Formats: sequence, structure tokens, C-alpha cells
Amino acid sequence: MTKTMTYVEAIRDAQRLEMERDPNVFIAGEDVALIGSPFGQTAGILEEFGPERILDTPISESQIIGLGVGAAAMGLRPIVCIDFMDFIGCCTDEVVNQAAKLPYMLGGQISLPMVIRTNIGGGINAAAQHSQCLEAMFTSIPGLKIVTGGTPADVKGLLEGAVRDNNPVLVLEHKAAGGLTGEVPEGEYVLPIGKAAVKRPGTDVTIVTYSTMIYKCLAAAETLAQAGISAEVIDLLSLVPLDKECILKSVEKTGRAVIVHEAVEFGGFGGEIAAIIADEGFDLLNAPVKRVGAPFTPVPFSAVLEKEYQPSEEKIVSVVKSLF
Repeated sequence: MTKTMTYVEAIRDAQRLEMERDPNVFIAGEDVALIGSPFGQTAGILEEFGPERILDTPISESQIIGLGVGAAAMGLRPIVCIDFMDFIGCCTDEVVNQAAKLPYMLGGQISLPMVIRTNIGGGINAAAQHSQCLEAMFTSIPGLKIVTGGTPADVKGLLEGAVRDNNPVLVLEHKAAGGLTGEVPEGEYVLPIGKAAVKRPGTDVTIVTYSTMIYKCLAAAETLAQAGISAEVIDLLSLVPLDKECILKSVEKTGRAVIVHEAVEFGGFGGEIAAIIADEGFDLLNAPVKRVGAPFTPVPFSAVLEKEYQPSEEKIVSVVKSLF
């Protein structure tokens, strides 16, 4: 059975279900309790579970992540929230040197089952300090898992899977996705971490993407189909671990690859995917691997400029056509 939900409703549903299932799950972050989070992801949870299970914290990102690390080390399963990923730099030490490293440095004597929920991306005219996609900063950190879903169903399944995982998991939600609707499985729904999904099969080119860029890539694939080009669209869902097998299997079929993400193209995670294809699938290629990302500049505040800044369906179509 499925139910139509918004993206935000799917996030709330996942948290409620996991809190009902496991009394060790709790939520902490700025404004998560009384206000219900800036984007509404925790609205109503205080009334349902009480102040012992959802905690408003001081405005201190390092304290929020530190709380999560300590709680997870002692056997709880915290969901800690950094509302804007732009401010995760304020707690980089706690994420990179504590959460990611403690199980390794203690020889596996502890696990650290914590979820860090945070919001990436632009599209809401929130300017340069509230609109960034910073995932590439953390994909090179061993000890962290990183997942991101662009649809209501995917974000629910990934969040439930993250809560049940015994490692620190960064769950990247998207600021502009809150009102997007879709069919979501009712009840517990867990997606495996580390598995990509083929969202549209094709034979001529592989488009690899993640988060809300899945919508623009699917729209581009439809436009390309009208021009006689069959595009296979892969939604990574999990950045770390990465489903290389799914990517390479698709490229073996199509012989061409385009990687699309909202983050800046230079130094973005797409470069790692391109390197993997070039290294492990070079003989499969009939054309160079191409990337579509944002220009190397801060995100503009102007709505007109921000729209131009973000990768568009037209840009994806143009890059794909350049391979033929």
C-alpha cells in the first residue's frame, strides 16, 4: 500500500516510525521541538513523543554533533539535525575527527549509530550562505556513510535505513523539495544503503545523478527520446558507499556517460564518478565522460541568476547531444 505524501511528510513519517520501533531513537537540533524545524520535518513529534525524545538545543552545531557522538557511543540512536548544510563547517571536527573516527580508533569496541540530517541545495533564493551543496567535502572521509533521496519515497526509505545502520550516516535532504509529492509505501520502508536505482532504462547514454537533479535528468531523458536518443537515468541514492557496479553495468550497455549534480562542477563528487568510469570502464566508452554542474562561484541571491546558476534540463540535453 502506498500513500501520497510530500517530501517533508515522508521525512516526518520515517522518524515517527523509527521512534515507535526503537525507544533508543531520539532527535536533537535547533528548533526541532517547539517549532518543528525550519522546513517542518519534525512538526508534531514533540506532542507525540514528549521532550525526552526530541530536544531543542542551543545554536551550536559543534554541541549538536558532540551530543550525538556521545549518545551513540553509549548505545542510543540519535538523529541530530543541522538545518542548513552550509553551517556544517562549524562542526567539522566533531563530524570528521570524532563521529567518523571513534569506532576505528577504539578498535571496533564501539559502534556509532547516529544520523546527521542536513539540507543541501538552492532554489529558494536563500543566497550564498544558505544554498550550497557541500557533499564532496565529506565523501572523502572514511567512516561516514552518505545518502540522499530526491523523491518522498526515497528520502523515507533512506532515512529509515540510516537510523538502523550502526555507522554515522549523513542524510542529505534538499531545501527546495519540501512540497514535492509522490507515492510513498505506508508503514516501515527501508532502502539499503549502497544501492543505486535505475529510474529510467535506456540504451544510448547513461545519466548519473542524485538528489533533486533526478527530476531534471528524467525530463531531459524525455526530451532526448523525442530526438531519438535513449537515455538511462541512474539515481545514486547512496554516495558512500557508491554502487559502482550499477554505474559500470549501465555504461557497458550505453557506451556513454554524463554525470549531473547541483554542486559546483569543479571539485564536485561527479569527478570521482568520472574517474571510476575512466579507470574501470575505459574500454566500454565510445565518447568522453561529461559532467554537468554549477559554475565555480557562490550561489547568487537573485532568482534569475540562481536559475541560471543551477544545472538545467536544457544544459543536460545539450551535453548529452554533444556525445553523438
